[in-house]
Amino acid sequence: MGLITERGSAADGYASVTVPPAPGEAAGSGAAMLHRRSALPSRRSVLYLRCQPDTFVPEDLVSWYTERGFHFWVADLRPQDGQRARAPRGRRARAERFARLDAASRHLREAEGMDMIVVTADAAGAVTAAEWCDARRDAACADALILSGPAFGRRLRRGLDIACPVLVLSPAGEGAGGRAPRGKQDAAIQLGPHVTWLRLQSGLGGHAPGEPGSGEAPQAADADRRQFFDEMGRWLGAYMYGDVRDQLL
Repeated sequence: MGLITERGSAADGYASVTVPPAPGEAAGSGAAMLHRRSALPSRRSVLYLRCQPDTFVPEDLVSWYTERGFHFWVADLRPQDGQRARAPRGRRARAERFARLDAASRHLREAEGMDMIVVTADAAGAVTAAEWCDARRDAACADALILSGPAFGRRLRRGLDIACPVLVLSPAGEGAGGRAPRGKQDAAIQLGPHVTWLRLQSGLGGHAPGEPGSGEAPQAADADRRQFFDEMGRWLGAYMYGDVRDQLL
C-alpha cells in the first residue's frame, strides 16, 4: 500500500510502517500508518484516522499527546494514489476502511504491545471511527473514542452501541450534523451508554493557531485550543488513575 509521506519524513519526527493483512484476509486490508513515539515510557497509544486527502493531523495535537506519554499513530484511510477514480463506495468502501483499522489495532496490540488505544477522528472521519467501534464492540479494539466536530448528518439512521467511553466535542450552537441546528437531531444520535457531549463556547479549535484553515486571529485561536485541550484532558483524566491522570490534568 502506498503512503504519501510529505509530512512523514524523519525531519518531522514521523516514521512510516505498512502493516500487512492477517492470514486469509484480502490483500487490500492492510494498514498504512505513520507514528511518532513519546519520549516517556508507556504502553498507551492514540490512533488518529486520516480520511481527507488535503488535511493532516494538527501538530499541537500530536505534541499534546506525546508529552503526556501517548505514542501517536496516524492510520491512512484515504483512497490510495492512482485508485481514487475507481475507489469503492458504500458498503464495500466501509468494509475496506474497517479492515485497515482492524489491521492497525492488531498491530498496536500485538506488535507494539500497547495496553491502551484511544481512537480519535474529526468531521467525516468521526463517522467511520464511531461505526467501527460499534461494529467491533465485542473485540474491545478501542479503549476510548474522541470525536471532534463529527459530521454525522443523516448517516446514522440507527443507533450505535459503542462499548468504550466516548467524548464528542462540537462548537456551541451546532448539532450532530456539523452545521445543523441543535435539537431533535442531537437527541436522535445514540452512540452508546458512556457518551459525553461537550459544546465548546469559544469554538472547536480544530486547527492549531496560524495553520491554514484556522480562520482566527492568533490570540483567539490560542484561547480556543487551550479550552479544547483542557476539556479533553479532564475527560481522559476521569478514566485514568495515578501518575497517568496527573500527566493529563
